[in-house]
Amino acid sequence: MIKKENNQTIWNIRIKKKTSLLYKKIGNSIDVDKRLYQEDIQGSIAHVEMLFKQKIISFKIKNKIIYGLNKIKKEILNQKFKFDRKYEDIHMSIENRLFQIIGEEAGYVHTARSRNDQVITDFKIWMKSATNEINKELDKIIKRTLKIAEKNIETIMPGFTHLKNAQAISFAHYLMAYVEIFNRDKKRFSNNLENLNENPLGVAALSGTSFNIDRNYTSKKLGFKTPTNNSIDTVSDRDFVLDFLYSSSVCSMHISRISEELIIWSSDGFNIINLSDKIVTGSSIMPQKKNPDLLEYLRGKSGLMYGNLFSMLTILKGLPLSYFKDLQDDKEIIFKSFDTLINCLKIFEEVLINFSPNKKKMLELANHGFITATDLADYLVKNHSMSFRKAYQKTAEIVNFAEKRKKRLDELSIQELQKIEPKLSNDVLKIFNLKNSINSKKSYGGTAFDNIKKMIVKYKNKL
Repeated sequence: MIKKENNQTIWNIRIKKKTSLLYKKIGNSIDVDKRLYQEDIQGSIAHVEMLFKQKIISFKIKNKIIYGLNKIKKEILNQKFKFDRKYEDIHMSIENRLFQIIGEEAGYVHTARSRNDQVITDFKIWMKSATNEINKELDKIIKRTLKIAEKNIETIMPGFTHLKNAQAISFAHYLMAYVEIFNRDKKRFSNNLENLNENPLGVAALSGTSFNIDRNYTSKKLGFKTPTNNSIDTVSDRDFVLDFLYSSSVCSMHISRISEELIIWSSDGFNIINLSDKIVTGSSIMPQKKNPDLLEYLRGKSGLMYGNLFSMLTILKGLPLSYFKDLQDDKEIIFKSFDTLINCLKIFEEVLINFSPNKKKMLELANHGFITATDLADYLVKNHSMSFRKAYQKTAEIVNFAEKRKKRLDELSIQELQKIEPKLSNDVLKIFNLKNSINSKKSYGGTAFDNIKKMIVKYKNKL
């Protein structure tokens, strides 16, 4: 707290010597945590309303403090507030300005609380809002992906394992895999809200307070479900920070994987998608180049996200209970991760708007690599009472035969097929049709066109 008369820190009575300039430089967090000004003012208003309700402060003092806090909020919003580094953080900066506006009665604002519970309260309120913002961006990506999938249900492409042609699939089915991925990210962030819904305000420095406060009242005012249960745990807990950083890292990893896939697909070797000029860049020396720089940017940012997670894990690993200065870095780490992830999600949505499938090339690629071989093995099991292993061996012989003659499976005649398996009849030829192959995969979650249509409807209704 700042005293108006001498402009000195509140602890200068106990600590006689001036703080070293070096410590002032590294101990100051105002450049980072000024981002929490709205949450800090919101928390302070709820706190003083509770103090009045509990007859700890008077009606007059409560109103003066709330008036001053609202005035400060307007000053910050209108960029008329001076953030002075000598006041260390957003909490002390606001409190100092409150003294300037309403005088000594500003000293009542910190009754029955500490910066320890104050900062965690501010931080949790901010993180709840940040989590909801991320989920909104994930919803946009899911909606965009569903639109593209809806237009590509009958677009045929090869599904890959080990980057080798494996089985025929619908391009929409591939896109719906992305929907599942981002939906899991959404669930992960949503689950984090549970731990963010416990109110830290009122535990003070670490042991609670002797004042007759009502923590349930402030919980309701600030949008928390319940107060935290243990004061020591509350001021030392940063699990909610780790949860957010982990969820952000996983989401970033998913964006990175998908970006890598699109980079490969847009390469000259694959060429199964086209990237609009809006999301590529040129070369300084090679006039013909169109490079997928945006996708490479997205792929690269996952490293920064992992670094932030491991930074926080490392900070926490050796800390006893309860509060230590080490914890000051949590906000900068979170803010960096949030800003990076939001930016990446917006960029990825831009990528989805500006790419298109090369349907002709997809179909051409799907006709290579004997990708209906498994369909033939399944046919032998179902129609000729073979064990799958025997059917597998017979199919491998047929594939070898076709490869030797440089033919696709659908180019083999029934006579050629019967040389290896005499039981085969003309009806086997239909299984080599790629559309038939796709539509045969009717098991729940499979690539059959009807399955995909139902899944698209399911997610559209969900959103």
